[in-house]
Amino acid sequence: MRGQGRGGGKRRGETSALTRVVSAVFDFVRLAEFEILFVLFFVIAFILFKDLTSRPEYNQILVRKHGGADFLPY
Repeated sequence: MRGQGRGGGKRRGETSALTRVVSAVFDFVRLAEFEILFVLFFVIAFILFKDLTSRPEYNQILVRKHGGADFLPY
């Protein structure tokens, strides 16, 4: 059983394709962490703003009615 260690039949320095892919993904995430969080912040803000403006009671704050009073009647 020469050449086989405790981890199976792999020699030192030989890694599987799955291990290399996972390592590459983690390296990319570490490198682009700020950009990922920056884009994620704007996506979440857009979704929240879109959700708020889709409700009629909140939409009246942002959209002025034509021909109506300039202030809110409530």
